[in-house]
Amino acid sequence: MKAVVITSPGGPEVLQVQEVENPKVEDDELLIKIEATALNRADTLQRKGLHPPPKGASPYPGLECSGIIEAVGKGVTRWKIGDQVCALLSGGGYAEKVSVPAGQVLPVPPGVCLKDAASFPEVACTVWSTVFMMGRLSAGETFLVHLLPT
Repeated sequence: MKAVVITSPGGPEVLQVQEVENPKVEDDELLIKIEATALNRADTLQRKGLHPPPKGASPYPGLECSGIIEAVGKGVTRWKIGDQVCALLSGGGYAEKVSVPAGQVLPVPPGVCLKDAASFPEVACTVWSTVFMMGRLSAGETFLVHLLPT
């Protein structure tokens, strides 16, 4: 498969598309054939050598993606081959395929295309943690969201 590889720390010119091995799928993981990915600040920092991937994570940048499940680990019961999903990753979103723990995968929301769903996991998790975990929004309270015109 092809992946974007960081050849050395630096600017965008250090990114190269290279042929790499397919990811292995553990018992609690899914293999996603990536349709789209998103660009995050952490990806830019990783490219500069300032944000190494966690131990055991894919060396390729990309912290979220969307796509179609291509394989399911033996211990996974919620998902099946062919499901459209988006995922929060520890790395590997800048590739044709990525293996990811099943607990980091979300269904693509109804009415959202795979291209747009690639940017959903990081935003959704940030909003959830900020509003409900840190802000402790609870039943009966009001939450105001300002939408910008498109």
